[in-house]
Amino acid sequence: MPLSQNLNRRHFLQASAVAAGLTFDTLPLKAHMQAGGPAKPKPTSGTLPMGHIGKLEVTRLLCGGNLFSGFAHSGDLLYVESLLHHYFTDDKILETLQLCEESGINTTILRTDEQIVRVMKRYRKERGGKIQWIAQTYPKPDNLKENIQLAIDNGAVGAFCMGGHAEDVFVKTGKGELIGEVVAFIKQNGLVAGVGSHLLELPIMSEQQKFNPDFYFKTFNTVGYATDDTHDVAAFMTTTKKPWIAFKVLGAGRVLPKDGFDLAFKSGADFINVGMYDFQVESNISLVREVVKRHEQRDRAWA
Repeated sequence: MPLSQNLNRRHFLQASAVAAGLTFDTLPLKAHMQAGGPAKPKPTSGTLPMGHIGKLEVTRLLCGGNLFSGFAHSGDLLYVESLLHHYFTDDKILETLQLCEESGINTTILRTDEQIVRVMKRYRKERGGKIQWIAQTYPKPDNLKENIQLAIDNGAVGAFCMGGHAEDVFVKTGKGELIGEVVAFIKQNGLVAGVGSHLLELPIMSEQQKFNPDFYFKTFNTVGYATDDTHDVAAFMTTTKKPWIAFKVLGAGRVLPKDGFDLAFKSGADFINVGMYDFQVESNISLVREVVKRHEQRDRAWA
């Protein structure tokens, strides 16, 4: 088949897949599994740019954990959660964490539940893993400490209340001030403490009521996926010197990495949290190196 026809066919298939609801997150996994998988990815060489969150030194790229836990935010595609659970077995999660760490990523953000605790214990015991775990926690208004304590007891170096949970369970019920108590409890136990959110309402409340977190964990993408307008988010972040970890920068697979990474760092994010398959680690690291270097002299000071 002539090259021009080959390219047209490829573009047609990609466009058809996206129109059918397959996101950029789903497409590489589907191709990877259909092909039987390429050779096992190898660690990339070189170093990643670093920043600071409280006492922690953190790579600008963090390994997100939604995919490990079966969450792809894939809209109406009912099969994706099952597909992810079949792909990300405990052993595959261990392999991916090890690949990230050996390639230079030194921090991961993972849920606080029995699955993740089990996997992290195995990772440290079986593979000698040192990757820093910032825990995404799920406190309750009548029990703020239990889930956070699970993270503390199992080696987390930082924690925050999951953004959607904080907004639905605390802010919308008029109990947003309790997030300040969550932050205080985390800090009392020697961990860095964050405020996570999808909407600006919670970070604004945090600044007004002086929750004094060590960092903000805030969504940021151009497709409006669980986030506010990018200009509004960037404008708010110029009002605080707190480190900012941007997440959902790819809009759950609806934005290309080269565009999502660039906009996040250009707009003031100090770090990005990205869920990734093992075969995406090398390209994501290379892209972050390139983008951070491009925006070394940006308007908002780097943390």
